[in-house]
Amino acid sequence: MSDFDLELDAKGLMCPEPVMMLHVKVKEMASGQVLRILATDPSTTRDIRKFCSFLGFEFLSQAEDEKGVFEYLIKKP
Repeated sequence: MSDFDLELDAKGLMCPEPVMMLHVKVKEMASGQVLRILATDPSTTRDIRKFCSFLGFEFLSQAEDEKGVFEYLIKKP
């Protein structure tokens, strides 16, 4: 069982594309669902948190692997 319901792969994209894609993806989500976001742009470390704060999403976690891929989990209210 995974710890997320949907996934957004924004690897290789630069600001503002990951957040623009995120705005589209969250429209598919039901309340309470968790979205996993994968990105390589370091600005997402700031932008994803701001997105959650501004739109009321719960920021669950952030991690970075050895290849520089950031993983975020956010939850729709």
